[in-house]
Amino acid sequence: MKNLANIITLSRIFFVFIVAALLFCRECAYSYYTALILTAILMWFDGLDGYVARKFNISSRFGALLDIMGDRIVENVFWISFCALGWINAAIPIIVLTRGIITDSLRTLAFEKGYTAFGKTTMMQGKIAKFIVASNFSRFTYAVCKAIAFFLLIAGNIPIEYQNKDIILNIGLICAYISVAFCVLRGLPVVFESKRFFVEGNN
Repeated sequence: MKNLANIITLSRIFFVFIVAALLFCRECAYSYYTALILTAILMWFDGLDGYVARKFNISSRFGALLDIMGDRIVENVFWISFCALGWINAAIPIIVLTRGIITDSLRTLAFEKGYTAFGKTTMMQGKIAKFIVASNFSRFTYAVCKAIAFFLLIAGNIPIEYQNKDIILNIGLICAYISVAFCVLRGLPVVFESKRFFVEGNN
């Protein structure tokens, strides 16, 4: 039970690489259906690991870092795969990757000083920053937006024709751009809040 949340997080990473492999089977609709099912599962696991950690009081700093790592791997594998398949503009993975490198580097600095990205020891101090980055509402909304984008982009590119396929694809693309905007917005407070760590380090 102690490592259950971490096992769930690691399983997300395992599933996303299977999804990526399935997406490159371009002529097989069944591969895409399987990818859709696995995408739904790993998106569900995105919230399940945190819930399990809180429910059984097994939260840890290592678990928090592992969760962020899992999030980064999952979203980057999706965005890069979609770009390689020609479904989205290259700007999306470039922006997401750059934002992730910046925020995770700053969070590593905060981690060394005893802070975490979320939870009771969050590095976010200001009320607005906490709401944008660490609130359950913000995290849930961002996760749902990404999940919808991932799911609909796959559904809209299934190699068969069906009714409303173009509509589904366009909604998926809109959600993708909203997700990127949300990604950048949630990264800005991390940058601004990290200034104090550099000031403390120079004192």
